[in-house]
Amino acid sequence: MPKKLMVTIVKKENAKKVVAASKKAGARGGTVLRGDGIRLNEKKRVLGIPVEREREIVLTLVSDRIFPDVKQAIIDAVKLERPRHGIGFVIDAKKVTGICQMLGMDMEAEDHSDEGVNTMEEQDILYDLIVTIVNKGDNEKVVDATRKAGAEGGTILNGRGTGVHEKAKLFNIMIEPEKEVVLTLIDRNKTSKVLEAIEKDAQLNKAGKGIAFVIEVDQTVGINHILNERVNKEWRKKHK
Repeated sequence: MPKKLMVTIVKKENAKKVVAASKKAGARGGTVLRGDGIRLNEKKRVLGIPVEREREIVLTLVSDRIFPDVKQAIIDAVKLERPRHGIGFVIDAKKVTGICQMLGMDMEAEDHSDEGVNTMEEQDILYDLIVTIVNKGDNEKVVDATRKAGAEGGTILNGRGTGVHEKAKLFNIMIEPEKEVVLTLIDRNKTSKVLEAIEKDAQLNKAGKGIAFVIEVDQTVGINHILNERVNKEWRKKHK
């Protein structure tokens, strides 16, 4: 049975609501990651350092059969349709292993009928997710590059790397350098431009500096304000 991965990025205090709503709608669980959110059109800084708001990223993997109910439950629980309440996007999970019992797929009957299943309305704008992994401290280079290239914001996660170019040792123990992962949801028409800006400004063409890759996003919620801004700009151009 096909699967959907719904990624929901919300304020720290709202992650529990997302998980509770998804479970009530039939999901077997989820994974919560901590991150920092940055809106690129906000200039709020303290002593020259950009203020990063705490965010939590909830990963919810469900079958296509229950996805519409889970998606709507999450939207309703944290009011994703309202500006600045968070965003959600959906990725098709091509292959999944090791979690069939968690998903309850052994309990779900196959249903090949589309009757009664409401999917998201088609969007005028299609989106990609750019995932950039860089050394700790370099996230601002990525964020600044995406801002200049037209991105609206980003989410930063912390991690660690085990790259072949990183050989530092302490008392003969391998040190795993800290990494930062920047998630950038971008209008597909701008993907190439933003990716080129990231590569240039973060020097990703140099060994050990980092890597970036693009994931095609199936559906999005919670970013209607971007669509509205574009419509308003087009209207103003026509009525000048």
